[in-house]
Amino acid sequence: MSLGIEEKDLSRFIMVGDRVLIKPKSPQKQTKSGLYLPPNIQEKEKALAGYVVKVGPGYPIPAIAEADEPWKSKNDEVKYVPLQPVEGDVAVYLQGSALEIEFNGEKYVIVPHSAILMLIRDEGFLE
Repeated sequence: MSLGIEEKDLSRFIMVGDRVLIKPKSPQKQTKSGLYLPPNIQEKEKALAGYVVKVGPGYPIPAIAEADEPWKSKNDEVKYVPLQPVEGDVAVYLQGSALEIEFNGEKYVIVPHSAILMLIRDEGFLE
């Protein structure tokens, strides 16, 4: 199932909770030996890869309400456990957990943090 979005600006998207917006890499059209792959071969893959575009704030931590201590400040601000992916990472994710959306003619997927198997981050440490 694909969801079409009519918004014009990707920067207005806000990811909620532990969700990650990923731009899938273009599928391989040819094997190393030169054989051309049919279009539906990508659909049978269990794990796919793509670029992380946006990341949600993380897992919310419930606020601890201590009303019996009047000297403590009451802070209702929600705190989050941050997620590992950052924008620009390459993520390997489970295709079965992904929700596909279409935006400006491009395909994106929304995956929960738990569906990401591995991240590849290029920080230049191998140079």
